[in-house]
Amino acid sequence: MKKFLLTCSVMLFWSYQFNAQTKMVTTTSENNTKMIVQTTKETIYQFKVTDLYGKIFDFSSLKGKKILIVNTASECGLTPQYKDLESIYEKYKDKNFVIVGFPANNFGAQEPGSNEQIAKFCEMNYGVTFPMMSKISVKGADKHEVYQFLTQKSKNGLQDSEVEWNFQKYLINENGELVKVLSPRVLPTDTAIVGWINGN
Repeated sequence: MKKFLLTCSVMLFWSYQFNAQTKMVTTTSENNTKMIVQTTKETIYQFKVTDLYGKIFDFSSLKGKKILIVNTASECGLTPQYKDLESIYEKYKDKNFVIVGFPANNFGAQEPGSNEQIAKFCEMNYGVTFPMMSKISVKGADKHEVYQFLTQKSKNGLQDSEVEWNFQKYLINENGELVKVLSPRVLPTDTAIVGWINGN
């Protein structure tokens, strides 16, 4: 009888150890899975969009460059930022830096024009030469997929954000990854942007 009880005790002990190990492996496996989910992020290079002139613009063509993405409007108090945007683009475009503008009518209906009208406005008033995309939505149910990437941590791996107003800036590094979000009132010539362009 004692021998039987001893045998049962040994079996229960090893059964407990086996279950504990199995649970630990499972837990470890689950943690690893979670870790992979948290560290896996998309890049801007997966997107192809249409520019103001109806041509396809492939973000993968910008690999190796720092990218500033900005939502623009023609009738906003911040519209003069076009001047500073063009200024830093001209200064740094040969140093692996590019600006990509996305006209949007989400705030105060301050971008009511057609793509053709926007293109003429940008060229005539500010001499814009950096790439300008066709008008999109940057918030709400019809938010463009590029802005879904920019505003959702689950996609960009950095942070959740909301586009506050026209001329909000998103900074993308040379690997196509989101690295910083700047409010609309941060000027293009601010050290937060110029320093980043220069690697400071």
